[in-house]
Amino acid sequence: MKTMLGAEYPPFAASYDEPRTWGLRVNTLKITPEEFLRMAPFHLKKIPWAENGFYYEEEDRPSRHPYYFAGLYYLQEPSAMAPAPRLEVEPGERVLDLCAAPGGKSTELGARLKGRGLLVSNDISGPRMKGLLKNIEMFGITNAFLTNEEPERLARCFPEYFDKILVDAPCSGEGMFRKEPAMLEAWTPQKSEACAGMQAGILDGAVKMLRPGGLLLYSTCTFAPMENEGSISRILGRCPELEPEDMLPCEGFAPGVPEWGDGLPGLEKSVRLWPHRIGGEGHYMALLRKRGGDGPIQVAGEEQGKNRRKKRGSRKESGGARIDGEQRRLLDDFFAHMDLPFGRDRLEVRGAMVYVLPEAAIPRGLSFVRNGLLAGELKKGRFEPSQPLAMALAASQYDSCLNLAADDPRTARYLRGESLQTASGECVREKGWQLVCVDGYPLGWGKLVNGVLRNKYLSGWRLN
Repeated sequence: MKTMLGAEYPPFAASYDEPRTWGLRVNTLKITPEEFLRMAPFHLKKIPWAENGFYYEEEDRPSRHPYYFAGLYYLQEPSAMAPAPRLEVEPGERVLDLCAAPGGKSTELGARLKGRGLLVSNDISGPRMKGLLKNIEMFGITNAFLTNEEPERLARCFPEYFDKILVDAPCSGEGMFRKEPAMLEAWTPQKSEACAGMQAGILDGAVKMLRPGGLLLYSTCTFAPMENEGSISRILGRCPELEPEDMLPCEGFAPGVPEWGDGLPGLEKSVRLWPHRIGGEGHYMALLRKRGGDGPIQVAGEEQGKNRRKKRGSRKESGGARIDGEQRRLLDDFFAHMDLPFGRDRLEVRGAMVYVLPEAAIPRGLSFVRNGLLAGELKKGRFEPSQPLAMALAASQYDSCLNLAADDPRTARYLRGESLQTASGECVREKGWQLVCVDGYPLGWGKLVNGVLRNKYLSGWRLN
């Protein structure tokens, strides 16, 4: 680091004696940053490189606040908020987050899609998929396809398919030593070389899935040149169809150093985030465009799939089934109380579970954790709505809500899974399913019987 930074090494080293910064990123699917600022009881200060990102004080403890359980924000290290906005995702695009768990960047990409197009969130680690799924569901993202696959296998199913790809690559983690001391303990001088080998394979798969004209954002949380400018230099050498792009600037960002990547022109367009220059940890980003093309690429078999669905009059994917008359009646009975935020042609039944599929058809043959939104479960004579469905709604989209204030003691009791007493007139309907909200933002479901709300909050999400 002394060799790399020269005269800047002393302030860099001094930054490790300073306390880490804490950040949260507002979920723009549910609330604007301006609205959040007006209602949040935290000490917030704007993060310059993320329009919906804020520093908070450790004493605020936002992970315990009901607004966290309403999915109004994601807790994220401030520097880690930089990559996703620089892909400049637009609604309707096909987007891939190739190394997605635990979901910090995927949730921002999904929020920017606004329920349109497709978000494929993949991670090679099976155990990490549970956290990724929860974060996607808590954010209310309805158009995600979650996979647990090797990049090369994904590339065979999605050739030149995606408009935008984010590769937040596994790395030696040098930039996170202040935030996570355990990463320092796990570091060895050989780790960068091993990580660079993994990064090469991941980038090769990503390039195969990027459509001509599409953008690929590569990021790491390390300072190591071998994993940053070096990895980009090597992929540019293997793939001459790629070219470096400028990205959204911000005061404090430092340019990449071509000399650390074989002197390749264009590497100065990449960006380094140094902890002594910004209020965050170490990060690196490079934006690449694939030459040629100006329209979306259609995956093999997708058009045939659309035609089949039109002919049948109902949607069916691999593993799914047509909705029969009794199932349709049960769904209609429940959805009659709701202003649906999705078309009924996107509903699919697998077993007893009901899903809302993304707009884009998915190729067959992939193992997946979730395709779209889990809407609920068909049981004997009834439909039970799911926790993810509640999180995907606005309070105005359901006709009977129990709206609690954040400081109402019943709010914490609901989040702990307890039944609640309600007063006459608190809900539009005096019995049946109620959408439980905090200050107008959904938390989950409850079923009202004789003035008592039976708690249906998902047990795995409860406040401890």
